Amino acid sequence: MIRSFFLSAVTALSLVVHPVQAESVDDMVEVSVLTGWHMADGSHVAALKFALEDGWKTYWRAPGEAGIPPRFNWSGSRNLAGVAVEWPTPQQTITNGMRTIGYEHSLILPIRLDPINTGQPIHLAGELEIGICSDICVPVTVKVSQGLSRGITTPDPQIAAALASRPYTSQEAGVGRVACQVTPIEGGLGIVAEVDMAKMGEGELAVIETDNPDLWVTQAVTSRQGNRLRAQTEVYHAEGHSFALNRAGLRITILSSGDAVDIRGCAAP
Repeated sequence: MIRSFFLSAVTALSLVVHPVQAESVDDMVEVSVLTGWHMADGSHVAALKFALEDGWKTYWRAPGEAGIPPRFNWSGSRNLAGVAVEWPTPQQTITNGMRTIGYEHSLILPIRLDPINTGQPIHLAGELEIGICSDICVPVTVKVSQGLSRGITTPDPQIAAALASRPYTSQEAGVGRVACQVTPIEGGLGIVAEVDMAKMGEGELAVIETDNPDLWVTQAVTSRQGNRLRAQTEVYHAEGHSFALNRAGLRITILSSGDAVDIRGCAAP
């Protein structure tokens, strides 16, 4: 049953997804590196800049019902120990009748880089697999390469603005009790999350993610009663295997027409 479910999902996406070579998408998206600045602790803050043609959009890390999740490969870089992507708050849109989550027109995507040797500059080289959509969805592979100087310590205003537009943390948003009831269902697990917090705007949507890339989470059904938000979803293994769920690795992002909040971990009721 689960295998049939995933095959059906792939078939549905194949109706609107059209592969294309990176060199033929210049008119739809241009990706460049903002070199950023060097931090006192030896790390470096840079950003990827996505410039999209009018009418096209790209996706957040959890793209919604019909989007293409982005993937990053930094293995070609030099003097790079780790990369943390800092996602700005995305928008909800409707594509072919399905809700998707991402960015229109442009995106400044900050990245925090840790060098292997703090006394040496980083050379960033990445291969990005992203989806861009208009009436159709197009998977695109783009390569970027940029040396990052250690001499610049003044923050780039574009990157600083993108960092400031991230979702609030639980503490910043005044989130109270966060609890998840997890129950076995056929082929997977059902999750009901309850979050005590004030309403942040219209069109609230809770996006639930796990720390296991092999797990697939359905779009949550989100509702509210007073100051308690409720999100119900299901989790399956992409290969149909049995799995354990790490509660500490659950991530709940609540999006709305106003602000957003990023919640880490979800205890038992």
